[in-house]
Amino acid sequence: MPESFSLPADLAGLGLAEIARLAEQRRLPPVEKWNPAHCGHSQMRIARDGTWFHEGSPIGRPAMVRLFSTILRREPDGRFVLVTPAEKLDIDVEDAPFVAVEVTSEGEGRGRRLAFRLNTGDLVVAGPERPLRLDARPYLLVRAGLEALVARPVYYELAEIALAEAGNRRGVWSDGAFFPMEGTA
Repeated sequence: MPESFSLPADLAGLGLAEIARLAEQRRLPPVEKWNPAHCGHSQMRIARDGTWFHEGSPIGRPAMVRLFSTILRREPDGRFVLVTPAEKLDIDVEDAPFVAVEVTSEGEGRGRRLAFRLNTGDLVVAGPERPLRLDARPYLLVRAGLEALVARPVYYELAEIALAEAGNRRGVWSDGAFFPMEGTA
């Protein structure tokens, strides 16, 4: 079970160092080490907008969604599963299992760092190990095979940064890595 901690209402008042510290404090279960027998389907679905459903009804408790998100894993064959040491259950994912709903930026150009808050409350700093794909549908790698769809307002913020710093290549820097916007070289 991950340690719980409380996140501020928005990222605007935090520096990137504090955001990175908070992200590192959140310990996730070692789902990659668990290999229980497959037990069937969880009767759960993650909609394109990031809403989690169980048996057709939205899961209204954010703490429950957060808990389930910590035991989510992507299998080598592309399936998504919820996994514990004792069982593995399929879960349907319409697009990406997470949505990046907020971004905060610190620094400029190559020195910029971008931190994202996901719909589950997780914090992710984009960089070489957690790259951004800024294609027609932009995504951020969250962890091993699990991505977050970058919400449209967040994408527009990234586009504004890219336009403000436009050089020969259009894109954004974060944590020492450059992420080109679609159609740029």
